[in-house]
Amino acid sequence: MTDVSYHSIDAPSMGGAGDVIVYGHWGRPVLVFPSESGSAHDFAANGMLDAVREHVDAGRIKLICVPSYDGSSWSAKHLSLSDRARAHSRYEDWIIWRVSPFIRDISGGRDDIATFGVSMGAFHAVLFALRHPHVFARAVGFSGNYNPVNWWSWGEESADSYFANPIQFVPGLSGGHLDYLRSRLFITLVVGSGSWEDSTGSNHSTRELAHLLGMAQIPHEMHVWGSEWPHDWSSWRAQAQIYLAGLGS
Repeated sequence: MTDVSYHSIDAPSMGGAGDVIVYGHWGRPVLVFPSESGSAHDFAANGMLDAVREHVDAGRIKLICVPSYDGSSWSAKHLSLSDRARAHSRYEDWIIWRVSPFIRDISGGRDDIATFGVSMGAFHAVLFALRHPHVFARAVGFSGNYNPVNWWSWGEESADSYFANPIQFVPGLSGGHLDYLRSRLFITLVVGSGSWEDSTGSNHSTRELAHLLGMAQIPHEMHVWGSEWPHDWSSWRAQAQIYLAGLGS
């Protein structure tokens, strides 16, 4: 039986606490972000745990599932783009200063934490790794749209929104941070070509980000699946068996 534990981690930046679920007893720690406005329960509820259970039970990967904060940040349409980005920073503080130390504590101090997510969760997985490669050495994103400007945005852009947008800030990376990204980080981008991958912007955005990562010489790979693979859990379960499970190899 898969080891499961439930935790409540203080989130002072968000005015409360966040419920975190851990699956597995050992292996590479993987921080799992849910899809838009999702909870820590969504990973298992949508069959993703079953898709990689053998690797979890074998101690190759340990999954740490967190809730989203999208309802107060990126999905809050009444907020301007800049205000959404500033709200996101409260979530970022919780992940970096509370959740990440917790992950290291339950993982024997390992420093090879990976991030993973689908749809908007893919955006979070990639953004956190690009901004904090000292914490996250690996990122895997399925069907992500990596440009918040395209998410019902309005209002003037700002430094906050710029540095929360990989499509904007990756071309401007330079110096020591870029050197560190090149030496430390590896990103896997996966997207299908079926229903809703175009209408969500995921197919185009994935290709665009892969191009920008290539121009910046940041190690990455992109896998584009065929037209029979939609923007949906059925695709992500199949992809998880390859790319999420592969984090434990």
